[in-house]
Amino acid sequence: MSEPLIRLAGPADAEFLVRGNAAMALETEHLSLDLDRLRDGVHALFEDASRGVYCIAEVDGRRAGQMMITYEWSDWRNGVFWWIQSVWVEPAFRGRGVFKALYGHVDALARQTPGVCGLRLYVEKENARAQATYERVGMRRTAYQMFEVDFVLGSGRD
Repeated sequence: MSEPLIRLAGPADAEFLVRGNAAMALETEHLSLDLDRLRDGVHALFEDASRGVYCIAEVDGRRAGQMMITYEWSDWRNGVFWWIQSVWVEPAFRGRGVFKALYGHVDALARQTPGVCGLRLYVEKENARAQATYERVGMRRTAYQMFEVDFVLGSGRD
């Protein structure tokens, strides 16, 4: 297997991203996402670059993984955090450095981009494998917990 090649995703990658996002949600959170809404969401990112970007990892010409970056302004730091989201590595490519290559690419790009003050992500609290992966690439747990009200998928208002 050759080293993963990382590139920015485009509209031609949309169906791969939709499948990856749906598989990730099912595997990590046991959520079955509405594929039409998800597809519209993927295309909406391509239509408005201020929302973020997707990166694709390819191995031997095959799409092997994905990562989305979104942006959060921090007044405390007078800079922008890049949020890592929608991470997915195809099962056949796991354990082969695909996530590490995606993360390394994004980390290097963030460090070269003026005004970026750091990288963040959130992870499902029971996903010990992902947490260990993030720690291996140098990320650290924070003192924060996440709260939300989700108007689309629900947030415990039942």
